[in-house]
Formats: sequence, structure tokens, C-alpha cells
Amino acid sequence: MAQFGRWNERRAARLAALPWLHTDTATGRPVRRTRNEVLVAADHEQAARAALVSAGVAPAAIRALPAVAGFVRLAAPGAEPEMVTAALPTGAAAPNHVFLSNPFEMGGPYGPPVTAEMYPLDGGPAADAAVRLTVLDTAVWADSPLPSHWYETDDLDEELVSGTDLGHANFIIGVVMSRTDNARVRAIKVLDADGLCTEVDLARALFALTDVDVVNLSLGGFTRNDRPPLLLAAALTKLLRGRDRVVVAAAGNEGISDRPYWPAAFAGTALPFASQVLAVAAHDGTELCSWSNSGAWVDVTAPGADVTSTYVTHDDFPTGFARWSGTSFAAPYAAAAIASHHRTAGSVLGAADLVRKEATARSYGGLPGLA
Repeated sequence: MAQFGRWNERRAARLAALPWLHTDTATGRPVRRTRNEVLVAADHEQAARAALVSAGVAPAAIRALPAVAGFVRLAAPGAEPEMVTAALPTGAAAPNHVFLSNPFEMGGPYGPPVTAEMYPLDGGPAADAAVRLTVLDTAVWADSPLPSHWYETDDLDEELVSGTDLGHANFIIGVVMSRTDNARVRAIKVLDADGLCTEVDLARALFALTDVDVVNLSLGGFTRNDRPPLLLAAALTKLLRGRDRVVVAAAGNEGISDRPYWPAAFAGTALPFASQVLAVAAHDGTELCSWSNSGAWVDVTAPGADVTSTYVTHDDFPTGFARWSGTSFAAPYAAAAIASHHRTAGSVLGAADLVRKEATARSYGGLPGLA
């Protein structure tokens, strides 16, 4: 626990030092967003500008920055989302949320990794592997026991970039490929080495995906008033609706059940693509992990405590393997199960249904669970 405390303190210090990051704790949970900007639906841009000016922002200071199709980012010193959201229809404006992979507060690792014994890396993708599985996460660390033929990426980290989430993608890919040979994994960087990305960053990555069947998202966060993140809803609508695709998302590590955690909580909404989001909490083989988020929006639980997988080769990790805990690592377990069931189901949506059915055989904290 002392090691975890020091790790958490380092993460908190890094976040506090970021001048562009604002953390709102008024609701009792940290809602993080970028400073001095607001996301606006493009057809409400002029009304949003007028609202900012009415709130005292200089008209000449307001800049329209790129976001995703149908939206703009209005940025100016002193511009705050609340200046605009109250003046526009619901869903027309929102903060540019910041999502993290973070212990307790966010959907990534619960505490720091610890070194582990190496194990044989057998298998890898079969010649007829059918499921195109994309991991949106950190860059993949080059110096790792993770076999290069297990994944594709344009975001290989070959330099020493320090950070509390270094090797997060390596670990996730190792979890996937140790559980199935029916996945062709592609890793795309959206998180920095400390496990942060903005909603715009994530939405752009989702908008750009084409040749994909399953997307693993081991990240997330809370929103003010618990409303679905505006850009993520648009991006997931484009990615999923009417297509044989599934997003597998970590439920987060705050240990709460009374608030939605996004994007996993899209699984519990009435949006058209909700059934194509699989929200995954973590169990330890006996019960729901005390630190795992839960709620009616969670679909399944999966092993997420003391998971061993490929990490980075480093002085502190001479074997290149680590043990790590978090819903970050329960999510790829479920994603791998979808890939494996695809051989029987013949479709991604059918495979996801088989995973949900399989999970009903066990219960962890009242939630269905994968063994």
C-alpha cells in the first residue's frame, strides 16, 4: 500500500502541474476537462459566441478550433462551459472532458504494476484470425517481451518516455493474446504516458476507425450531471450504429455504484448503439473487487486483480512481465472472449451475446462474471 500511495501521489502531482487541466470536485467525484474552451454543435456556434461575449469574454479572443464533424471547440481566455451550456439547448454544448487511466478515480490501473515471473508466450494470432480488435490506449513500448507479430501499430514508443501508465498498452495486448488466437490486434495511441486524453482526442480516434470489429477502451471518466459525453456519443453513433461492431469498455476503479462512468456507462443508456457497448467490471475470482465500479449499466465482470501479462523490459522489471490490477485489464479479458466466441457465433454481435450468456453462470457482487 505504501508503494501505491507514492505512485498515486506522483500521478496527482503530474495532473496538478498541467496548466490546461481543470478538475471539478463539486459533485463529489472528479470531473476533469480542459480549461478555457467549450465544445459546441456547429449549428449553435453563433449563439455560443454570443453567450461567451455576454459573460464577458472579448469577441476578438474567441477562436474556433477543430473538433470532429458537426462540432467546434470555442477557445478563449476565461471561456468556461457553464457560460454556454445554460444559454443553449440541452446537448448543444459541453466541456471537452479529460479521460484518464487512473486508480480509484478513472478507468485504468488500480495502483502500480509490480514485477512478475515470465511465462511462455505461445501461440499468437492464428492464420485465419477473423476478429479485427483495436486497442485505443498508450503507445506500445518497443522494449518488451510482447511479440511484435501479436499486434500492429504506427505508435511504437522506442524512446524512454517516463510516465505512470508506461506499458499500459503492452499489458492489455498481452491479456488479449494470452486468451485468444482469433484476434488481429491493432494498437492506436490516444493516451499519453500518464494515461490522459481529451474527449476530442478520443472522439477523433473513434471517428477515424474503419477496418475494426472490436474496440477495447481501458479508460474513462465522470461527467457533470452524469450526462453522456457529447462528442463520444456522436463518435460511437457513427462507429457502431447499423454495424457488426462492439466496444468493450472498463467500468472504472472508484468502487462506486451510484454514478455512470463513461464510456462504459453507454451500455446502460437508451441510445441506439447501447447494446453494442460491453461494460466490464473486475472480480478477483471470489468476489467483485472492492475498488471496481459497478451498477445497473455493467454487463459482465472479468478477472482484474493481480493479472500477469507482458509489460516493459526495464531495470525495475527485468523479466519484462508484471502483475497489475484494474478494470483496465478486465476489459481486454472480455474482448478476447468475444474474439474466441466469434468462431461459433459467426458475427461480433452474436459473439458478444454469447459472452453475456456465458457470464450468467457465475455471480460476483450480484453481477454476472467470466471465469
